[in-house]
Amino acid sequence: MSEKQETQLSRKLSPINVWSLALGCIIGWGAFVMPGNTFLGQAGPLGTAIAMALSALIMAIISFNYHYMINLFPVAGGDFTYARQAFGGKHAFVCSWFLGLSYLTIVPLNATALALIGRNLLNNIFQIGFHYTVAGYDVYLGEILLALFALVLFAVLSIRGVEFTGIFQTGLVLVLVGGIVLVSIAALVSGKASAQNLSPAFPTGGSRLAGILAVVAVAPWAFVGFGTIPQAAEEFNFSPRKTRFIMILSILFGALVYVVLNTVTAAVVPEGYSGWEDYIAAAGKLDGLLSLPTFHAAYELLGGFGLVAIGLAVTGAILSGIIGFYMATSRLLYSMSKERVLPAWFGQLHGKYSTPANAILFVLVISVVAPFFGRTAIGWIVDMSSIGAAIGYGYTSAAALRFARKEKKTGIMVTGALGLLMSVVFVVLLLVPIPALHCSLGRESYICLAIWILLGLLFYLRSQRRS
Repeated sequence: MSEKQETQLSRKLSPINVWSLALGCIIGWGAFVMPGNTFLGQAGPLGTAIAMALSALIMAIISFNYHYMINLFPVAGGDFTYARQAFGGKHAFVCSWFLGLSYLTIVPLNATALALIGRNLLNNIFQIGFHYTVAGYDVYLGEILLALFALVLFAVLSIRGVEFTGIFQTGLVLVLVGGIVLVSIAALVSGKASAQNLSPAFPTGGSRLAGILAVVAVAPWAFVGFGTIPQAAEEFNFSPRKTRFIMILSILFGALVYVVLNTVTAAVVPEGYSGWEDYIAAAGKLDGLLSLPTFHAAYELLGGFGLVAIGLAVTGAILSGIIGFYMATSRLLYSMSKERVLPAWFGQLHGKYSTPANAILFVLVISVVAPFFGRTAIGWIVDMSSIGAAIGYGYTSAAALRFARKEKKTGIMVTGALGLLMSVVFVVLLLVPIPALHCSLGRESYICLAIWILLGLLFYLRSQRRS
């Protein structure tokens, strides 16, 4: 680092950069595979569309609370800052401990998703060198090196400056959007996509409401990206008043992408199958592209060009997610350091680029461990990310409610109460096993959650003794 030590983050993010940050974090690998392995099987084409519309509405309500709090406290830290201002240090620590896990785990998850592109679109090109198995997942040296390269590269880019990062993020999101638009247009004009294939609208033999709620339950994870906007509030080069439109636009666009990919997947059915339901039921046991219904749909619609288009789209989604969550996690850690919840080391800015370089390096060090454990083990931890996001939503909504009552802002009092209620519902759906919904955490994720809570308790008690 330079001998000169900057004390403030640089205000270099434009509205389009911030929108790209949010959308790039909303849309990831999951948006391209969940139609085949989750959404259609649980809710069907119409059920998923309804669920995403409900999820977008809930997130839009919560976004009003974020917009209100951003304008009250336009600094880095987002949910942590709001919880601290409204309820004090203990609540802020609980909020940030869970939210930090939600953000941090998605960085290595996206990095390891690059290997899945190699496995499914590039003929296993990275499956080289020694390999071993963790929780039933084969881990290859080539795939580990690919993930490590991506993690190091984007850590360096994130340190080099928020302006460059914002521009690069915008470019990746444009690639993401462009690929999806091409596939969507092809579905509208191609005879291989048929509206008749969208029948039945809901899975047969199950509860429609249960299916819709099962998809809604993943909304905190599916839309967690819009919550990254307040983390970068100290780096806006525009008025925080514009964040309402940016957040709403990112949420609506994200919901549209989920619905479009899900609908296209259902509308394109391979020969030999009677409909999407028959195909989806068999897809998990198939090999090659047939095992990835969304990618197979792109191939059927546009041939090899379709695979290139959707491959570029998913690559843009993965890389933009890595950049976005590097930014969000490091700003959260930076804010916690400024408030002396974390050591001062996390709050040091790069002398030349004015970025929280130490916090970014910390995220890198934690993330490079994950590729050695495979996607299955990482998935157990990432499953908890919805819990962390829901807790962040709840604290922000509760803080907005508290400050709005003081200022007698009726509208925010209503959205604050609704946001808090919805956050509690999300936590209940995720933590309480409800057999009919199939949306609660798995056993391994419960164990990981218990360990994370214990670590948080020990960390907090230790920090209290030092203060």
